[in-house]
Amino acid sequence: MALAAVVCLGAVTASRAQVSPGPLAGPHKDLEGSLNCRECHGAADEEMDGKCLACHKEIAWLQERHRGLHGQPGLGACASCHPDHAGVEFDMVDWGHGGHKSFDHRRAGWPLSGKHATLECRRCHEEKYQVSPAARLWPRGSGGGRRWTGLESECRSCHEDVHGGALGQDCAKCHDDSRWKPAPGFDHAKTIYPLTGKHAPVPCAGCHAAPRLNRPLDAKGRPIPLYKPLPCKECSDCHKDPHEGRLGPACASCHVVEDFRRVPQQAFNHDRTRYPLRGAHVKVTCAQCHDPKSAWGAKPLFAACGDCHKDPHAGQGTISGKKVDCAACHAVERWIPSTFTVAQHTATPYPLEGRHKQVACAACHVKNPPGVEPASLGRAGTHIRPKHARCTDCHADAHGGQLASRKGTGACEPCHGVDGWKPSLYAAAEHKALRLPLEGRHAGLKCEACHGPKRPGLPPLPGERELGKVLVALTLREIECGECHRDPHGGAFAAGPTRAEGRPCTACHDARTFNPALLDVEAHNRFTFRLEGAHRATPCTACHAELAEPVATGPPGAGSTLLLATQPMRRLEFKQRRTACAECHKMPHGEQFAKRARGGECESCHGLETFRPATRFNHDRDSIFALKGAHARVACDKCHPTRQGEDGKPQVIYNPVPRRCEECHRGKTSEPGAIE
Repeated sequence: MALAAVVCLGAVTASRAQVSPGPLAGPHKDLEGSLNCRECHGAADEEMDGKCLACHKEIAWLQERHRGLHGQPGLGACASCHPDHAGVEFDMVDWGHGGHKSFDHRRAGWPLSGKHATLECRRCHEEKYQVSPAARLWPRGSGGGRRWTGLESECRSCHEDVHGGALGQDCAKCHDDSRWKPAPGFDHAKTIYPLTGKHAPVPCAGCHAAPRLNRPLDAKGRPIPLYKPLPCKECSDCHKDPHEGRLGPACASCHVVEDFRRVPQQAFNHDRTRYPLRGAHVKVTCAQCHDPKSAWGAKPLFAACGDCHKDPHAGQGTISGKKVDCAACHAVERWIPSTFTVAQHTATPYPLEGRHKQVACAACHVKNPPGVEPASLGRAGTHIRPKHARCTDCHADAHGGQLASRKGTGACEPCHGVDGWKPSLYAAAEHKALRLPLEGRHAGLKCEACHGPKRPGLPPLPGERELGKVLVALTLREIECGECHRDPHGGAFAAGPTRAEGRPCTACHDARTFNPALLDVEAHNRFTFRLEGAHRATPCTACHAELAEPVATGPPGAGSTLLLATQPMRRLEFKQRRTACAECHKMPHGEQFAKRARGGECESCHGLETFRPATRFNHDRDSIFALKGAHARVACDKCHPTRQGEDGKPQVIYNPVPRRCEECHRGKTSEPGAIE
């Protein structure tokens, strides 16, 4: 190495100048010259490291922050690694054996791993990557070699942030240095949108590089993936709405990420569609209406039940001759019972009235009735159009065909109405057309008293075989009084002039009451003893004492005249056969007229109108003493006195009485005598 004498100029004396040990390296070429030695070496008691750091401020900055190789503890003096004065071409960095390629990067505080371990040093230690604040502290004008400081450890100091800062500055949270993709540290489940179902296998670019996004451009003008903010609140942010907004934006209210075509029934709100699900439709699976294979095709029709359901009644479902939809008779809650009301039934050929309003539909519209072609009933097998012209189309003849031979073949309607089977509508007015009109007491009887199975007091009826299940006899043979009632007269009037129109009882009685009889005076005149005069006002009991006897009493039926009544019956035989007055009336005259013709019968003197006066007696004609002259004006009792009879009662004396004048006239005083 050539040595040159250094002359100290100005403040530098010749005694302080030294001889240079050799040329400086290229980076220090500006310090060449013996007068500049102290720029690096300083005074004798001054450490040279201070001079180095005063010039290389970037190294001081690193040491202060304990960064990089120079910030690590245990380093020696600067000159121990960076000697100089070895020539312009001398490399001031002592890399040791193998040069810079053998440098252990761990010494710099940043071990090289992954992809970084295989890179050449120059790939990173380039000026474009030296973005650290330390790089701005490099000595001005220095150069001539590669600088190894000025790099930062953050990924973005060397690599472009393809996320545009949207995901933060710490790339290592998601990526490592082995490779950029995939990001081993990234967990999508920790984001605001965890990937599940069909989203899990979708490539990142499928969402973050979608053409629909307004993506930023990289340094070369290429669009880069957009990671944040990325619209993901609604499915429609990424997917086209196949419903075109009709069901709103919340796809997740119906669909799941496992399979868009699979719609959980419990999640989907069908009320948002044009056909809300009600009743039994709620339990129907989606696939029963929506074919999963063609779910995006034509939607099922729903305006009428028939759009989905086949007619189970084979076309029988009509009202007023017009075909109607199922909803006219059925509800979505359940198929049975029908919702067809009694009021709606009025539009059919058979309006429901009376008890028919309470009858269950199935009682008339039966399943698969015998004699009806099954194909005509449809799949439901319900007889929608049963016969209804006659009661017997539905109801069996409860009377065993007793009226089958009558006009109308025994139709039910003349006797029964739809308001109830009982009581019968066949009343006394209708009974007039029969052989025994119901009159009087008969009109108040209950039908079962004569026609019923028990018939208290009457002979029993035949059994069910003849009468039908209700055991009611409709064609009774009994029409004569004696066929139901006992004769209290003991047959006394069964024949003879008192018999009226072949019915002996009705000559004196009618159905209103048996007692008193309807026998009046005129009717009594048909008997042997005519009622004339005062006899017309005589009560019946005055002659017929049996009428005054008390009626038998006891349990129901006591005193009844019915054939099988258990109590004794009062007998009214009326055996009296009287023709003479004396048979009923006691002779008030004693034996006074016994010697007269026909025993002095009453009729010769008395009429029937009254006993007194004796209207038929003529004194001039019927006695031997004619009343003439003054005698015609004499009172009867002047000649016929009253005396006590043998029975102790007063008795008028008619015979014998005086007939001669002197027997009555004695002087001035006259005493009446008897006359004949």
